[in-house]
Amino acid sequence: MGENNIKAIMDTTMDKLHAMVDADTIIGTPLTVGNITLIPVSKASFGLATGGSDFPSKTQSGLFGGGGGAGVTISPVAFIAIKDGDVKMMPIYNDLSAVDKAINMAPEMLEKVKELFKKDKN
Repeated sequence: MGENNIKAIMDTTMDKLHAMVDADTIIGTPLTVGNITLIPVSKASFGLATGGSDFPSKTQSGLFGGGGGAGVTISPVAFIAIKDGDVKMMPIYNDLSAVDKAINMAPEMLEKVKELFKKDKN
């Protein structure tokens, strides 16, 4: 009896984890500004724990106790920049936390992308 309950806990935990993290989380929705398209790229890390036990007794059989859990961390690591058919990868370095760095880079991101494409054409 305990094996089926542990399997149910594992299945539920994995379903919830899958709902939080999928390929669309890692490669984000493209953002288009003018003629430049930026695609965010993230890293996902996760941990999973599941446990259970079965304590049958003389008067009752099939008792079960169990639990499961998971944790997910998603961190932006780069942007893919596309302009006029040229593609550039722009990593985000972890001087600060990745999220802080991404927020701080937003205003200057377009300028950096424009400079990269200008350098390649010259």
